[in-house]
Amino acid sequence: MSAATALVGLAAAAPTPSPTPSIPAADVTTPGVWGFVAFFGVAIVVLLLVIDMTRRVRRVRYRAEVNEKLDAEQRAQAEGDGSSERP
Repeated sequence: MSAATALVGLAAAAPTPSPTPSIPAADVTTPGVWGFVAFFGVAIVVLLLVIDMTRRVRRVRYRAEVNEKLDAEQRAQAEGDGSSERP
C-alpha cells in the first residue's frame, strides 16, 4: 500500500466533528456601525496627512529652487566682480 493511498484512506475515514459547525450570526462577525465609523475616521486622518505632506514637500522643493537661483546669481555676480578688477 502506498503512502498516497494511506492518506486518502485516512481522509475518508476522518470523523465528523461532534458539534456541527454553524454559521455565526451576522451581528457577531461584522464590525457594525462602530467599525465603519472607526474606519472612516482613520481614512479621513490619512487623507489629511497626505494633503499636509504634499504641501510640505512642495514648499521644500520651491525653497530649494529659489536657493539655487540665488546661489547662481551670487556666483555670476562674484565672477563679474572678479573679472573687472584685472588689468
